[in-house]
Amino acid sequence: MVETVYIIFLFIYAALNAVSFALYGLDKSKARKKIWRVPEKTLLTISLFGPIGAWLGMMQFRHKTQKPIFRYLVPGFVGVHLLLVLWLNL
Repeated sequence: MVETVYIIFLFIYAALNAVSFALYGLDKSKARKKIWRVPEKTLLTISLFGPIGAWLGMMQFRHKTQKPIFRYLVPGFVGVHLLLVLWLNL
């Protein structure tokens, strides 16, 4: 039972990171076409729940890397998630 919960959690976490990565790519694409964009508030919110995907999306698409709020918060979210994983495994 416990193993099933861990597997479900990992799938949900992977999905959140995949959505986060995809949103950064979508927003970059829309920025190039100068059409409706994904709000920054939405990008930051999904970055809180899927920070690894957000950080990889920022690097892959070179998107939002010059904005200080993204430059510092997204790696901070990654750090918090890593600390949570370490804390839960102790």
